Amino acid sequence: MADIIRLENVVKTFEMGETTVRALAGVSFKIEESSFVSIMGPSGSGKSTCMNMIGCLDRPTSGKIYVDGVITADMTENELAALRNKTVGFVFQQYYLLPNLNVLENVMLPLRYQGLSLDKRKKRAAEELEKVGLSDRLKHRPGELSGGQKQRVAIARALVTNPKIILADEPTGALDSETGHSVLDLFITINKTGTAVIMVTHDQEIASLAPRSIHLKDGLVVADSLNAAGIEKTGGGKNV
Repeated sequence: MADIIRLENVVKTFEMGETTVRALAGVSFKIEESSFVSIMGPSGSGKSTCMNMIGCLDRPTSGKIYVDGVITADMTENELAALRNKTVGFVFQQYYLLPNLNVLENVMLPLRYQGLSLDKRKKRAAEELEKVGLSDRLKHRPGELSGGQKQRVAIARALVTNPKIILADEPTGALDSETGHSVLDLFITINKTGTAVIMVTHDQEIASLAPRSIHLKDGLVVADSLNAAGIEKTGGGKNV
């Protein structure tokens, strides 16, 4: 199976006044298509920076990043945006739904950049909302939804472009335990359809639900291991 993500000795530094902060200090790993992988580490470990690199939201200071076979470092902003819209769907802890739009309109938003007609955008968005169990909430606004429902809307929005990768940043961080596990079960179902799921978390228990965990600390990969619980639940476990 081909790699969907590959990092080769990736370094990322930030200038903060007269101080240079090294967020990533030479990170290398690869993730195959259709994988389910957690990237975990404490605050300041570099996992959010790593997520931004994978999601084409930022560029490395040095090293190479391949997303779906394409080296991202030398791409223009427009090329990065096109790759991001085509290949990656994002799910965030705080949902980032637009409060003035209803559920259907929020999920339709990413399709505006794909040139689809209004009717086709509505149809695709409604189909994804049905998959996450929210076909009866199309006209509701985000303020009328529970936290779990908001996250399901965010997942539907991430899926509506048929991305090869779902990149989830602390997706259960704002949810209670029971609701969080139902959202994680949804990611497992999504992964079984062939979509790669990369989940960024600081929680060991949540990370262990993926077949594979990459542990970061101080901007370096300190462990890359298989998780028995995740393998049993998803049937995964390749691509170490």
